[in-house]
Amino acid sequence: MSFKDIISNNIMNGFSGADITVAEIVTTLGITFLIAIYLFVVYRLITENAFYSKEYNISMVAMSLVTAGIILAMQSSLVISLGMVGALSIVRFRTAIKEPIDLLFLFWSIGTGIICGAGLYKVAIVLAVCVTLAIAVLRIIPESRSGKMLFIGCNGQISTDDIAKAISGYGKIISVKSVNATVNGTNSVFEVRVSDADGLITSVRSLEGVDSVSLVAHDGEFRG
Repeated sequence: MSFKDIISNNIMNGFSGADITVAEIVTTLGITFLIAIYLFVVYRLITENAFYSKEYNISMVAMSLVTAGIILAMQSSLVISLGMVGALSIVRFRTAIKEPIDLLFLFWSIGTGIICGAGLYKVAIVLAVCVTLAIAVLRIIPESRSGKMLFIGCNGQISTDDIAKAISGYGKIISVKSVNATVNGTNSVFEVRVSDADGLITSVRSLEGVDSVSLVAHDGEFRG
């Protein structure tokens, strides 16, 4: 048999498809579902979103199953593999993922489907355990005191030095985010590190010309 015949036979075998039994399909999807349910429970326990979305959590479980099914189909036939690549290349997902933890779980669910679809169940199980431990350990590690945003409204001009002196006993200014001067007064935004929030607000509020004081926690996405 010539080299050309060997290549031709391999290509034809790829197009003819591989036999995947019903038992293998059920086993793969069953194990994928169990790991996805574990992912569902972990996400529900650790999420800190103010508005928990059960639909999003359910979609991650379904995404694992769909991904596993796609991998099984791609293994069964070269034609399906090529068609799937072409179909997926034109798909555009436009749902914004705002929380980093949501992005992690979304990628985890897709990865679980891919790994289980490839038949590497032990890898998927070990991955689930390792990711859970990593999240648990990193959440236990204490973090440094985060800054807060201090909004000050004045009916006149006020210097940063005066504000810094008023804050000094209860915290310190990390940076000046913005200062907006109008004919009616000045609006300023500071990032501050606070040791006594109540004392800081009272001290700044007592400054002459200060109309309003707001102290707000932020997640690092403030745009000044």
